[in-house]
Amino acid sequence: MLELKHISFGVGEGGASKEIIHDVSLTLPDNKFIAITGPNGGGKSTLAKLIAGIEQPSSGEILLDGEDITRLGITERAKKGISYAFQQPVRFKGITVKDLIGLAAGENISTARACNYLSEVGLCAKDYINREVNASLSGGELKRIEIATVLARKTKLTVFDEPEAGIDLWSFQNLIRVFEKMHDETHGSIMIISHQERILNIADEIVVIVEGKVADAGRREDILPGLLGTTAGCQFTKKPC
Repeated sequence: MLELKHISFGVGEGGASKEIIHDVSLTLPDNKFIAITGPNGGGKSTLAKLIAGIEQPSSGEILLDGEDITRLGITERAKKGISYAFQQPVRFKGITVKDLIGLAAGENISTARACNYLSEVGLCAKDYINREVNASLSGGELKRIEIATVLARKTKLTVFDEPEAGIDLWSFQNLIRVFEKMHDETHGSIMIISHQERILNIADEIVVIVEGKVADAGRREDILPGLLGTTAGCQFTKKPC
C-alpha cells in the first residue's frame, strides 16, 4: 500500500517559489487500478514523479507498505517495487529490445519469453527483438516496448504517465486490453495518469487533481458520472461539450 501524507512540492520561479502540489494526502491500496485525472497543468504528472522518486517533495511523507521512502531516489524506489513509465519514453542507443526487457526483468531472459512480452503489446517479436532502442523507432513503438518492460518487471506499483500519448487508435485499443489483463493477473497496483474515458472506465478508483490539490477521490462508479456530467469534466476526458 502506498500512502501520501500532506505532500507538497514547489519550484523556484523568478526568485519566488511556485507550489505545484498542495498538501496532498492519498492512500493507494494494493491490487487496485487507480486513474489520476484532471485538467492540464493541474499537477498530475508532477504527482506521478513524486511517487516514482524523480522529484522530491518539499514537505510531507511517502510510505510504501509502512516504510518511509520519502527521500529515496528513483533507483531505490524501483528496487522497492515501484515502476514508472514515462510520457515520452527514453531511447537507449546500443541496447537491443531483448536486452532492455531482460534488464527490466532483472535476469537474462530467453528470446521466447521476451517475445511473449512484445506480443502482449501488439508488436511482431521477430521485427523488434534484436533492434536497438534508438531513433529508428517511432514514439508509438517506443511506448509499447516500454510497456513490455513494465510487464516484465511485475512490480508492487506501476505508474503510467499518459500512456496514450503518441499512440494510434488501434494501438490504444490494444493498450486497454493490456491494462485490463494486468489488472486481472497482477498482484500489484496500477496507477495511470490519463484523460481518456476508456481508461477511467476500467479503473477501480479515480482521483481528480485540480490546481495541485485532490478535488475528488473515490470509486469509479461514484466519481466518473460527475466528471462526465459537467462542463469542467470535458477538459478531463477530452470530450466535446
